[in-house]
Amino acid sequence: MRKLLYTLGLALGISLIASAQIPDFKLKDIDGRTHQTTAVVGQGKPVVMSFFATWCKPCLRELSAIHEVYADWKEETGVELIAVSIDEGANSRKVKPLARSNGWEWQVLLDPNSDLMRAMNVTMVPTVVIFDGAGKIVYRHTGYNEGGEQEIIAEVRKLIKK
Repeated sequence: MRKLLYTLGLALGISLIASAQIPDFKLKDIDGRTHQTTAVVGQGKPVVMSFFATWCKPCLRELSAIHEVYADWKEETGVELIAVSIDEGANSRKVKPLARSNGWEWQVLLDPNSDLMRAMNVTMVPTVVIFDGAGKIVYRHTGYNEGGEQEIIAEVRKLIKK
């Protein structure tokens, strides 16, 4: 009985994740422009959203690994990457110089109060969430291991084939 309840709970949790969409929030980018989350996700192409912090070493390793292959990903699949910084206070001033010095060619949004992070049930960084072209969450992964970027692009490729 316990196994049955566990299995049902797991299946329900997975189906809820798969049908969830991005919450509607306004966030500023590193240049001070305001963006509506529902306007940057769900525009017909997949989006990879990476929650990170400047002080998080695994986050920076993951974004560095993605940076190495992002141009190829974008050319192959049309995927967009949005990095969402949860830095607050003095650390939030480090985000723009970090993005510029690393040559990040994707949008970097600021979530200094972690409102979007909480609304999406992201409990730690790094966390990657992939949205399909309709804006539905189709994949979520927390933590980073070397080579993890290959798992991300594999999930994006699955979306493109559908």
